[in-house]
Amino acid sequence: MSLDAMTEVYEKQGFLTQVKVFSEREIGQFRASFDALETREGREKCQIGLQGRHFDEAFIWRLATDARVLDVIQAVMGEDVMLLSTHFFCKYPDPEAKKFVAWHQDITYWGLEPPIAHTAWIAIDDADVENGCMRFIPGSHKNGIATHGKSMREGNLLSINQEIPDECVDDSAAVNIVLKAGQMSVHHGQLFHASNPNRSTRRRCGLTVRFIPPNVKQAHLNSHDQTWQPIVLRGEDRFGHFPKTDMPFPLKASAPLARRER
Repeated sequence: MSLDAMTEVYEKQGFLTQVKVFSEREIGQFRASFDALETREGREKCQIGLQGRHFDEAFIWRLATDARVLDVIQAVMGEDVMLLSTHFFCKYPDPEAKKFVAWHQDITYWGLEPPIAHTAWIAIDDADVENGCMRFIPGSHKNGIATHGKSMREGNLLSINQEIPDECVDDSAAVNIVLKAGQMSVHHGQLFHASNPNRSTRRRCGLTVRFIPPNVKQAHLNSHDQTWQPIVLRGEDRFGHFPKTDMPFPLKASAPLARRER
């Protein structure tokens, strides 16, 4: 799919899926780096606790800022791109099927104004229905910010247990976002999305990479009671809403996605 086609699809449905970014060899090397980090940090931390680690882990920085990733991000959000943060979501086998992610919109708990952001989800492991891949509601990004409540179901992995009430979600319209390791999905910050428990015997690990345009500012603290430290990756920041944050590692050039056959 060309970058122009990606722009059109994204505007219509609010997401892209199965965008091939990394080769088997490349993602295998990144997986080995994550496995080593997992050994050092432990499973409990790696489940949802690895946030903003692109500042100290070079392999996370390289994943998040690969030129092929940024080409797609520019296609969906424009020329000026700031990296807001990174966050690993690592679902381990869950025999009791308790751990899930409730229906939600990302932008509701990041403290940003205007509420504009975009998330790339890079598959470190294969993600499928059995191990709890993401689910999207196509077109739901066009309806503004939904009211979120608290989930009454035990096991919600979201940071403040937020959830869009069932009566506001047409679950029958949900699309399963099945990805092979090395593929990426991208979704709009207002898109309804969720994921079911990992009922398989396999891990499901992915890196989420959050992006914003420079006109966005922090109106209040995020759900972790912190301020963001965005980094300009493409284009420029003409607004200065955030203090300048230097890149922790150099950007590495690679073949632009637009020049490859899709």
